Amino acid sequence: MSDVLELHPEVAMVLGPALAPGAVPSHAYLFHGPGGAGKRQLAREFAARLLAHGALDPASAQARALAGVHPDLTWVTPSGAHEILVSDVDEAVVAAAARTPFEASRRVFVIESAEQLGAEAANRLLKTLEEPASYVHIILIAERVADVLATVRSRCQPVRFDAPSIAELVAALRSQGAAPEPAEAAARLCLGDGARARELAAADGALLRERALALARAALAGGAEPALCEALLERVRERGERVRLELEARAERELELLPSRERKRVQGEWGERVRRARRRAETGQLELALDLIESWLLDLMALACGAPELVRNCDRADALQADRGAGRGADLAALAAAVDLAEDTRQRLRLNVSEDLALEALAHRLAGVLAG
Repeated sequence: MSDVLELHPEVAMVLGPALAPGAVPSHAYLFHGPGGAGKRQLAREFAARLLAHGALDPASAQARALAGVHPDLTWVTPSGAHEILVSDVDEAVVAAAARTPFEASRRVFVIESAEQLGAEAANRLLKTLEEPASYVHIILIAERVADVLATVRSRCQPVRFDAPSIAELVAALRSQGAAPEPAEAAARLCLGDGARARELAAADGALLRERALALARAALAGGAEPALCEALLERVRERGERVRLELEARAERELELLPSRERKRVQGEWGERVRRARRRAETGQLELALDLIESWLLDLMALACGAPELVRNCDRADALQADRGAGRGADLAALAAAVDLAEDTRQRLRLNVSEDLALEALAHRLAGVLAG
């Protein structure tokens, strides 16, 4: 398979033997590890190799699977704003797994973001995971294995993808054109998540970071300016708008190919899909902003404890020292309470509260705790 295996020898030890002649691959795998570690790429390549087994034209089968057009490969992504819905897996996986392959000797199902499987959707999957047909192979992909329901985890063979080192991430970002200091900071801030590192090193991610840190620093100074909240939300909504436009363009292309009698139904389905995808994109940006706010508070805690090597915003050393010099960030208890407030806001967002109200409330609560 790809160069991904060279970076993850433990993965090669698990998947390599499964593809050997005469081997019987597991019916269910759980690929877990940080974003950007290559899980999705390897899942597609592994699925392609599985589907090429016994095919009349293995090269064609593998190429079509890699291109995402093999009839015996099903790829599921969450349609819910915060979770995989029953409708995502009911027909696409549970019902389909009971039907024999179209052309291959196997059927492969890949489910992204397995940690977002809600209890109801997971329950629908359990029987398929426990007693699949001999030709069925399921690959679950998750970033945080601990967040995958135990009933699901226990029925899969785990395949761990380790996080790259900071040096490896910096080298990758530098090769993509990032300047040295921003690359170092992005690598430290992402906590091993390569996809997030690339996002933070890009122009959009850098601007989101600027606005998140501006809010954190204002709270440290005792302010909770509504303009800072609005500026941050503006970046969040821009990401959601881009997702909306991309999906609506895809929907338009698909609708053009459908007979008129089916367009209304499919248009309604696309409308709901677009709404949920936009919500997911905006929530993801808000959660990243909360991570960045927390990173500033945690950096001040590290400095207060005499551990500068733990600082993640390493390209903002002057600003961190300025906050310390102004008497901000010396109270460890207050900083810890502020981090808890950011985490509380994260949970509130997952309950579909208003982003505007949640962020404004956080700004006021942070200012109260940090200035108190």
